[in-house]
Amino acid sequence: MKNLGRTYYKLKPRDCLGVAVLVAGCVVRKGGDKASEWREQVKLLRDLLGNPFRPVVIEQAWLRWREGTVVNLAQAIYDDRAFDRLPILADALEEAGCTNPDLVAHCRSPGPHVRGCWAVDAILGKE
Repeated sequence: MKNLGRTYYKLKPRDCLGVAVLVAGCVVRKGGDKASEWREQVKLLRDLLGNPFRPVVIEQAWLRWREGTVVNLAQAIYDDRAFDRLPILADALEEAGCTNPDLVAHCRSPGPHVRGCWAVDAILGKE
C-alpha cells in the first residue's frame, strides 16, 4: 500500500474506482473513518475523471494561442507537479478564448489536484 501514492497517476480511469475501494478498505481495517476516506477519494476521482456527463472539447485555437502558451503552461504544471499554477492556466485559457465554464472552474478550484488531472491531461492530449 505504501507505493500506491507514487503510482496512482499511471492508472487508467477505469482502474481508479478499484483503487478508491482498496484504499477505503485499508483505512477501515486500520480503524479509520470510512466516510471521511470516501469523501477524499471522491475528490481525487473528480480531479482525475472530471464529469463524464459533460465532456470538455479542447479547441485547437486555445492550444495555438500565443505560440502554445496554454500547452506550455500545462506541460510545466504536469512536469513539476505544480498544481498551484492551475489558476494561471485558467487565466491563459480565458485569454485564449476558452468559454467553457467547467474547464476554467476546475483550474481555479482549490483541488485537490494531482498528476493525471483531467484538465491538464486534456490540454496535453493525454488519455
